[in-house]
Amino acid sequence: MASSDFARQIAGYGLTTAGILYRMPDHPAILQEYVWQDYDLAPRFPELNRFLEFWQAKLEGKLFRVTVSHKNLIGPADLRTVGREFRLQ
Repeated sequence: MASSDFARQIAGYGLTTAGILYRMPDHPAILQEYVWQDYDLAPRFPELNRFLEFWQAKLEGKLFRVTVSHKNLIGPADLRTVGREFRLQ
């Protein structure tokens, strides 16, 4: 039986990392970063949007900036031509 993470990757999910920069509740002039990582579907990112909605509803730190990077882990192989071939015997 395949793991749930592998099944999600086959379904099109890729590894998404978000750097969330937010203001400290007690000191709004100070910014702090939180790194969030999970499997998500690009380009809509439903899991990340669900997390950010939770953040805005339940947490006090006001969001300043969210930087997102995404990589499909299972996809077509990268191919390139070979210029030379050397044989060793």
